[in-house]
This record gives sequence, C-alpha cells and structure tokens, in this order.
Amino acid sequence: MTSAAPGAPLAASAEPLPPGWPGLPADPPLAGARRLASRIATLCWVEMRKIRHDRAELYTRAIQPALWLLIFGETFTRIHAIAVPNGIPYLDFLAPGILAQSTLFIAIFYGIQIIWERDAGVLAKLMVTPTPRAALITGKAFAAGVRSIVQAAVIVVLSAVLGVTLTLNPLKLLGVALIVVLGSAFFSCLSMSIAGVALSRDRLMGIGQAITMPLFFSSNALYPEKLMPGWLQAISKVNPLSYEVSALRWLLIGVPTNLALDTGVLVGATVAGITVSSLLLPRLAR
Repeated sequence: MTSAAPGAPLAASAEPLPPGWPGLPADPPLAGARRLASRIATLCWVEMRKIRHDRAELYTRAIQPALWLLIFGETFTRIHAIAVPNGIPYLDFLAPGILAQSTLFIAIFYGIQIIWERDAGVLAKLMVTPTPRAALITGKAFAAGVRSIVQAAVIVVLSAVLGVTLTLNPLKLLGVALIVVLGSAFFSCLSMSIAGVALSRDRLMGIGQAITMPLFFSSNALYPEKLMPGWLQAISKVNPLSYEVSALRWLLIGVPTNLALDTGVLVGATVAGITVSSLLLPRLAR
C-alpha cells in the first residue's frame, strides 16, 4: 500500500475536482453566470419539447379566447354598452385584454405539471443536481412564457381577421412577445408557489379556479379602469394583469400608458415570484 507524500501533486489518472474545491481556484463570476444561463435555457428547452407531443393542448386552449372575441367582443361592440376612451372600437380595446387572459389561463395551472413531476420522481432527481433551485424555477417559468407566445400569435391573427387594427411595427410585436413572456412567467411562478403550499393537484385546481376569474375581472382587460368603483380600482392597481394589459394595449393599438412602469412591475413581480417559488420548492419535493 502506497501513499502520496504531503504536498505531492494529484495523480494524472485522478478525476478533476470541481471548481471552488478547497485548494483550487474558484470559478470566475462570468463563467458561473454562463453556466447558470445555460442550465436555465436547457430546462426551458426541455419544457418546450413537450409541446411537440401534445399540440392539441394549444388548439383547445385557443377556443375560449376565440369565443370571448367572437361573442362577447362582437356583441358589446354593437350595443355600445362600455364607453371606451379616444373613440376606439370596443373590439380593438378588448383584443389585448383577451390576449392577456389567454396567457393567464395557461400559466395559472402550470403548477400541476411540477406536482406531476414530483409524483413521477422527476423533481427529486432535479433537486439533487447542482442546478440552483432558482434556475429550475426560472427555466420552467420562461418555458410557460414561450408556450404563451404560441397562444398569443393565435389571438393576434384572429383579432386581425375580425378587423382589429393592430400594429405592424416589428419592434412593437417583439415587445408584445416580451410582455407576454413576463406575464406568463409571473403567473406560472404564482401557480408553482400555490403548488408548494397546496401539495396536491386537486387543491391546486381548486385554488387556481378560485383566483383566475377574480384576477381577470379585477383587471382592466374588459373595461377601462375609470369605469370601476373605487374599491375595484384599488385592487386593479395592485393586479399585475392590469399592467400586462396596459402594456399590450399600447404596443398593439396605441392606447397611451406608462410602458416603463408596466414593464417594471412585471419584471419585479416575476423576480418576486421566482424567489418565493424557489423557497417553497424543497417543501414540494419532500
């Protein structure tokens, strides 16, 4: 039996130790950031590949927004029941709200997927990898956002077919995609946070159904904020969906808003959602 002398170099056949191991130089911050971004992108790509195996989900989820535009939008446009500022046709005013609604309905039940992964043992395997919990949550959140872009494209095309005057500016359309991703990322994080508390699919479904319509009706998706009673206006001002709708209205049909504020609220809400979901993830994985 032989032993290396103190201070002797490691044998050439030994496996390399990970960066940051005692006695070895730490990983440069830039390299660590790249690795984190790579893990987030990989997780996002894995989530996106699932769409290829279940494309029917995208088609069926487009039915409800289409009905809102075709029935609710067309009817209220004819009867002039809701006063819209600047003489905008009600259907034009409604289309960005329905776009935000469709992404909300996709993302708010995203936590069911992470509960399924826990039951299948996938989440436990992910938790023992060196990938940070925040990267796991971020990858899943932005995968939900990319899924929502496909749904948003369907709503935009349908709105154009119905005669809604939408922008053709490619930069604004890129901004629409960004706002949709941010909004969906936040609401998917909200769903995953609820999953960390509820711990079961049935409870998550019940809570999700209980909060979806209040979130939608307390926003400015269907009617201008100035038409709401005072107590509902106060709720609308703290509802992230209102800021998503306002940003989409400015980008798609030119309704004035504070785009920097709307985007900032969505970014802040998404960061907070990722933080809370990451803290609750170990509880879900038990």
